[in-house]
Amino acid sequence: MFDKLKSVEDRYEEINKSLMDPAAVSDNKKYTALMRELKNLSPVVEKYREYTKSKDAMDEAAALLAEGGHDREFREMLDTEITENRRKIEEVTQELTILLLPRDPNDDKNVIVEIRGGAGGDEAALFSAVLYRMYSMYAEARRWKCEILTANQTGLGGYKEVSFSLEGDGAYSRLKFESGVHRVQRVPETESQGRVHTSTVTVAVLAQAEEVEVEINPADLQIDTYRAGGAGGQHVNKTESAIRITHLPTGLVVECQDERSQHKNKDKAMRILRSRLYEKMQREQADKIAGERKLQVGTGDRSERIRTYNFPQSRVTDHRINFTLYKLEQMLNGDLDELLDALITYDQAEKLQASAGNV
Repeated sequence: MFDKLKSVEDRYEEINKSLMDPAAVSDNKKYTALMRELKNLSPVVEKYREYTKSKDAMDEAAALLAEGGHDREFREMLDTEITENRRKIEEVTQELTILLLPRDPNDDKNVIVEIRGGAGGDEAALFSAVLYRMYSMYAEARRWKCEILTANQTGLGGYKEVSFSLEGDGAYSRLKFESGVHRVQRVPETESQGRVHTSTVTVAVLAQAEEVEVEINPADLQIDTYRAGGAGGQHVNKTESAIRITHLPTGLVVECQDERSQHKNKDKAMRILRSRLYEKMQREQADKIAGERKLQVGTGDRSERIRTYNFPQSRVTDHRINFTLYKLEQMLNGDLDELLDALITYDQAEKLQASAGNV
């Protein structure tokens, strides 16, 4: 491990030198790639330097102690220094082990989140709107940019379906475990008997793919325009601004009608299509690799029930890690870090166990 850490530190220094080269700074693409790599290496290098500092201090104290001839007070001071640095080394070594786990290549990507009402009709659509609000408030707290890409709203203010992008530092790394079926148990406003109803909503979190990552042949696309439905007044009846894109080889269909500009609707639809194709490509690739470990906190399958939001008990339970919090209102107002941290920590622990088993 420490040979690897030394090579990481060497690479870190190499990048810093490269960034002093005017040629690297003038090449925007190269500069961005170097800065991204530097950012990823920085936590590892900082922690490794903490380790070497503590180890050097411990070794120096041990050497002094071995020389002998010191008074009792000085020996006690050296013993204390050795003990403290040994504890620090154990702590930092554990942190370094986690930092050296293989990174998800998508962790730095922005995301597209798709929320669809499932079983429960209007109540499911209303909860889709609640989840959209939850994620958008979380994004606001983290200073991410949130943009609705396409939405199919109901008369009661819910969403049959809503897709939106979240752009910001660590968006995918924080939200990647949110894909799956979210179940809600509550008394609907329209329920006169006070009975608790159960509804479901499906969430899919897609890493936003760049054009270079997913090449789409224009000949594979069937693009249809039509008049947008819903609110919009006369504009709706006069302009065929809505876009429907069908990817013929896969049958994937994306519709977008939220913008008045046909060009903007097409751009948004292509972003969604590209991310869906990227996800499909990754899943097929993973299936081909024999024995590949799927995420221990869930496969990301949209049909997997991952969480229950119980309003009468103010309870949120994530079934994959058997984790329960009694702070439903705070979570629905975007306070998600405690739950997301638990999911990430669980996944790291599983990865550590898997890597130890492979040694």
